[in-house]
Amino acid sequence: AGATPWLNAAEPPQTRLWQAREGALDADDLPALLNEHTRLVQVSLVSFYNGHRLDWSPFIETVRAHAPRAIVAVDVTQALGRVELDCTDFDILISSTHKWTLGVHGGCVVGIPENRENGRDLTTHAGGWYHLQNAFEADRFERTVRKPGAASFSVGMPNYAAIYALNAALRYLEQIGVANITTHADPLVSQLETGLRELNLTPMAAQRDGNASGILAIRHDRADSIHATLEAAEVHVMNHAGRLRMALHGYNTAADVEKFLSVLKGAL
Repeated sequence: AGATPWLNAAEPPQTRLWQAREGALDADDLPALLNEHTRLVQVSLVSFYNGHRLDWSPFIETVRAHAPRAIVAVDVTQALGRVELDCTDFDILISSTHKWTLGVHGGCVVGIPENRENGRDLTTHAGGWYHLQNAFEADRFERTVRKPGAASFSVGMPNYAAIYALNAALRYLEQIGVANITTHADPLVSQLETGLRELNLTPMAAQRDGNASGILAIRHDRADSIHATLEAAEVHVMNHAGRLRMALHGYNTAADVEKFLSVLKGAL
C-alpha cells in the first residue's frame, strides 16, 4: 500500500526499495538509497508479511542525516494496540482500523504532529468536500480553504461504523493498557517460536528481546493443506503467499499456543 500509489502514478517518481536480509531491515543499508533529493520515506513499523519490527531509532537517525528533506511516513497497522509505539519524530503516521485495535475494516487513522519546526506542509491537495472549511460558503466554486494537517485527509463522508467501532475498541484497549497486553502476550510469542523451532520450522523473522511484534510467520510447501487442517480444528491463522502467519494478542492464552502446535505437528 505504501508503494503502489507511486508505481501507478501518471508520472511515476524514482522509487528505491529497502531490501530485507534474512527477514530483517538493517539501517546500515539505507545510506545508499538516500540523498538530499529524497522526498518521501515510507515504512511499516511492523511487517504484515513476516512480523519483523523495525528498529526505529537507527532508522530515523539515518534518514534525517542522509535525507534531510524527506517526509517520513510510518504505517503502524500491524503494531497499534499490541506494542507500545516507539516511532517518534515521524511526519505522518497512518493505520487501518482493524487488526490489533479490535476495530472493523473500512477506516483509517492519520496522525500528523502539530507545530512542526521543520515547516513541512502535510495538508492534502485532494478533491472532496468534508475536509474543506468553506464547503458551503458562497465562494466555494472560486476557491478551497482546506482544514490543516490530519483533518485535511478526511476528504469525503466518513465511515461512521468504522469510527464508532474504533472509538469503542480504543477505549477498551486503553482501560487494559498496551503495556499490560505486551507483558501478557510477548511470552506467548516466545512459546510459539520455541515450539516452531522444535518442529524444525524456522520463522521468517525472529523475535528479538525488547523489540517483539506479536507476529510470526513460516513458509511451507504444503501451506494450503496445513491451513485447511488448522481451520478444521478451529485454529485460525493467515494463509497467504505460501506462508502461514500467526498473531497473538491479549485475549490469547498458553493453551491456544499449545493447541496450535499440536494440530500443526499432526498436519506436518
